[in-house]
Amino acid sequence: MKTIHSASYLTLAAALLAGCAVGPNFEKPAAPEVSGYTPSPPAATSGAANVSGGEPQRFLSGEDIPGEWWTLFHSQPLNDLIERSLKANPDIKAAQAALAVARENVLAQKGAYYPSVAAGFSASRQKTSSELAPIPNSNALYFSLYTPQVSVSYMPDVFGLNRRTVESLEAQSEQARFALAATHITLSANVAAAAIQEASLRAQVAATRELITINTEMLEILRKQFAKGYADRLDVAAQESQLAQLAATLPPLVKQLAQQRDLLAALSGGFPSRPPAEEFELSSLQLPQELPLSLPSRLVEQRPDVRQAEENLHAASAQIGIAVANRLPSITLTADAGIMALEGSQLFTESAGFWTLAGAVTQPIFQGGTLLHKERAARAACVLASEQYRSAVLMWPTR
Repeated sequence: MKTIHSASYLTLAAALLAGCAVGPNFEKPAAPEVSGYTPSPPAATSGAANVSGGEPQRFLSGEDIPGEWWTLFHSQPLNDLIERSLKANPDIKAAQAALAVARENVLAQKGAYYPSVAAGFSASRQKTSSELAPIPNSNALYFSLYTPQVSVSYMPDVFGLNRRTVESLEAQSEQARFALAATHITLSANVAAAAIQEASLRAQVAATRELITINTEMLEILRKQFAKGYADRLDVAAQESQLAQLAATLPPLVKQLAQQRDLLAALSGGFPSRPPAEEFELSSLQLPQELPLSLPSRLVEQRPDVRQAEENLHAASAQIGIAVANRLPSITLTADAGIMALEGSQLFTESAGFWTLAGAVTQPIFQGGTLLHKERAARAACVLASEQYRSAVLMWPTR
């Protein structure tokens, strides 16, 4: 009974200490104290060409950027292609799997908050030496031993080692979530840019073919005029040279258009042999009339690359606590209870039961400087993550 009370006191003391977690508590970095992206406010509207779809664009300061920003082009084929890409692109699926891995790692680590319980059963047939005292109380030299038991083990999180580990893994899970968001944005931007480039190339190919047709007709006219003496050989040669130059520009444009179609097929999760059914023309795309312009303090909350850098800093901060906790004592509480009997019929008798309660404290004394240098490395890694976050904040206006 005294042993049970001692174990209870130890458990209570560990629970009281569980509120202490060594290492720095992460504080979210403050938003940049700037109100604009340029020394002077940008123009309210942008210049526009006198063409279809080229109406003036107006900046809306302080407005949020919509998640499905590509719908502002008012092109249903572009909407369909991007939506299909977001479902079929392997980079998206890989980012989703990475997020699932990170979340499962968090849940797995949270299991350390609870005691681990294991059940076991062993059965053996033994013979003891007749030169020694027989082991069973029946003095039999031959006997069978049946031992079912339950073992419970628990490590109180006195110094917050497990809490800091969970904190670091949760930050890594958030990193994976923002990486998935960044993959969404990058993919949709790449598909939109590729579609616009395809439309541009298709227009260039059409214009080049039209110019070739016009110059071919002009060459035929000059040849007829030359045959009747109304034009000289120099005019015909000049026109032939101009036609040849125009014709030479067509194959590279056709090749670029084919490559752009292959790129769209790959981005949408398909093979070049199965290009997307959508074909884009510049006339089918409309420039957004209103361009949201987020405030810098809000943009750092919206950009996934900046949020990734923030969560990387959070994870690095938690790693300092892990390194510090590894240098402090660790407590392990164990309990075993079961039955030990020589015959199966005796397994459920009261006299066959046994139990054990134990507590152990381990304090690292000498590790050759390993734990100390790991802590210093964790602190240096936190400084590295802090500067990487600062770099991400400073660089996003230029991207």
